[in-house]
Amino acid sequence: MARLNQTSIAANAALPGSFTDKVAVLRKITVPEANTFIGIWYSDFVGQFGLNEPRKALAVLRYFTQFGSTEFAISAFLLRAPQITLKEMIKWSKDANEHVRRLASERSRPRLPWGKRLGFLIEAPEPTRKILENLRTDDSLYVRKSAANHLNDISKNHPEFVVKMVGGWDQENPHSSWISKYALRILIKKACPPALNLMGFGRKPKLAEVRLSLEPKTLQLGERLKLSLEIVSNSSSPQPLLIAYVVHYVKASGASTPKVFKWKEVTLGPNSSLKLNKQQSIRYFSTRRHYPSKHRIDVQINGQNSTSSSFIL
Repeated sequence: MARLNQTSIAANAALPGSFTDKVAVLRKITVPEANTFIGIWYSDFVGQFGLNEPRKALAVLRYFTQFGSTEFAISAFLLRAPQITLKEMIKWSKDANEHVRRLASERSRPRLPWGKRLGFLIEAPEPTRKILENLRTDDSLYVRKSAANHLNDISKNHPEFVVKMVGGWDQENPHSSWISKYALRILIKKACPPALNLMGFGRKPKLAEVRLSLEPKTLQLGERLKLSLEIVSNSSSPQPLLIAYVVHYVKASGASTPKVFKWKEVTLGPNSSLKLNKQQSIRYFSTRRHYPSKHRIDVQINGQNSTSSSFIL
């Protein structure tokens, strides 16, 4: 990113005239094939040198986002002139170009990775509601992923806001349904009752037996753990089940941190049974260190802890 910023600084020093004159030159040298990281420096230039002319700069960013996302460059405008910028972004959410529509959602995300956190939207997400409503049935998966991630960001501070919003959408529409499911993924993992209800997994399962077995019971770092699960229903009607497992990773202090993994969504027939198998890699990750100890694994069905087992690392 520092190299990217320096490219903009060098271009500003080399190009003659005003900001408008310099942007006119950059518009001439962009090509459709440049929609990569390389193309981002055009928008970085605008983000650095167009702050005093926000309306003109925003129009240029809308154009440049077709050649490389302008999501990072627009942060400064959101922080300096939020009302002007959000008003434009609401218009962008109805644009014919999918890159422009995605930009409307992606950079107004409160917690965009690599981007500056937008504290005012973390505290109060209402200003981006119109953008998300406009995109709820978007034909582009590229755009829908952004809208879902945006909602997921909001759910970390305002779960009730997200559940209420997607709860008002037509879940028979496949695009709205897809966004809703992807947006609620963290709340589902946290077993949030309103989110489980909305996705159809709010009822406590009626099960005669839930049995989990682990193999091997003792393993070395780098080996794989085999999980085998058997579920037996005692319900006279079909049951939609969301099955997950929770690994309680032991830390250096001896305390443990739970990590939820989705296993399967299934409708279990009346008085029927289900067998599932899964392998879990217990290996080094840059984001997770492992320590020798006894680790517990819980099986979670429709947000309810149903059975547990353990292994020794």
